[in-house]
Amino acid sequence: MQEHITFKNSNICFNQQGKGPTVVLLHGFLENKSMWENTRSVLAKKNRVISIDLLGHGKSENLGYIHSMEEMAITVKTVLEVLKIRKVMLIGHSMGGYVALSFAAQYPENTKGVCLLNSSPISDTPEKIIHRDRAVAALKQHFTTFIKIAIPNLFAQNSKVSLKNEIDRVILAALTTSKQGAIAATQGMKTRKNYCDFFLNSSFKKQVILGEDDPVLDLKKQLEIYKKNTVPTTVLSGGHMSHIESFDSLIIALKKFLK
Repeated sequence: MQEHITFKNSNICFNQQGKGPTVVLLHGFLENKSMWENTRSVLAKKNRVISIDLLGHGKSENLGYIHSMEEMAITVKTVLEVLKIRKVMLIGHSMGGYVALSFAAQYPENTKGVCLLNSSPISDTPEKIIHRDRAVAALKQHFTTFIKIAIPNLFAQNSKVSLKNEIDRVILAALTTSKQGAIAATQGMKTRKNYCDFFLNSSFKKQVILGEDDPVLDLKKQLEIYKKNTVPTTVLSGGHMSHIESFDSLIIALKKFLK
């Protein structure tokens, strides 16, 4: 059942399911809480699972023209406060991983663990910032076209044919995102902090799940980050959308993380 709270006069929507230790699921850019439906149903057998529409996505409203990762994390904390939940495990997909890291940095006393799914603790490179600026311009001028091109490019090449129906569903979900929400999130990602040292040195439980053929995150560069640390890292087949491309393997990894 969908529920909502009010945060700074804006509606923030979320779902919750199950009983047990609390797990918070945070979606990525141009996604919403519906991306977690299959995952939530499985994890809810042993956990209280909360999936939240981040600012400007799904049924959650916009706050402004820049939605920083910090502000998105504050909305997550506000939901948890209303529900009187103190300690959580966070699983963040792509942008949701950035929000999870910001939450952990702001609220260490509330963070039991962080799983980065197709996500990274490092901030944007100068080249990536240029790419974000181009994305903002494209979103302003050709919103629908941008989404129809961008979404398939998140998948591994061999998934584009075999998962065409699933990709079409992701596109339809992305098109429900408001233009302002998409632009505000892009601006927020562009200016996000580098949480690499924080993530590597924090004492909370960690898990990193990467796609072998992720067109967004370079696998070798990501593995290099964790080479000298003991962060459990799992590489799944597929691209940037492991919850679709490698669902069964993802569930195994997430259950291990949540033990």
